[in-house]
Order: sequence, then C-alpha cells, then structure tokens
Amino acid sequence: MAAIDFNELFFNHEIPFCKVYSMESKDKLEKLLLSNRISFFIEWQEKGLWERFFHNDGSEKNVFTIRINEADSVLARNLIEGIDSIQIA
Repeated sequence: MAAIDFNELFFNHEIPFCKVYSMESKDKLEKLLLSNRISFFIEWQEKGLWERFFHNDGSEKNVFTIRINEADSVLARNLIEGIDSIQIA
C-alpha cells in the first residue's frame, strides 16, 4: 500500500499568525475571520510567576496568539490591515 503524501497540500499547516493585545481587537478579529471562513485557534498567553507578583496593579494586559492555516495567511493579512493592537508574527 502506498503512503499518502500530504506535503503538497495545505493540510494541518497551522502557523502562528499574529499577537493581539486587547479584548476589543480580539473580538473584532474573531468576527472578521469567521465572516471570511478562515478557521483559527486562540492561545491565551499565561503570565509568568514573576509577572504575577510584580505587575499586580490591577491593569490586566491580555495577550493572545492567533493561529491559522498557512493557506489562509495572505487573505488574513489583507483583512487585518488597520486594526489596532495586532502584531503580525
């Protein structure tokens, strides 16, 4: 039986696409990706031990990493132009 070669297809080629630094931008990006049928995964960045001790002033800063399929990266780059608090990886 011959092995299936998936290297030429964009099957399970998930890449870290961007980092989002605010909840408003994350919500806006989610709606934009969903409306354009781009599947994504959101990783919530955990705070380190020292960051929890020394940055406990009440100003919680959320950082999210958005991961998408490599095949959708060009379309997604064009869609997120102009959205604040987003850094493309």
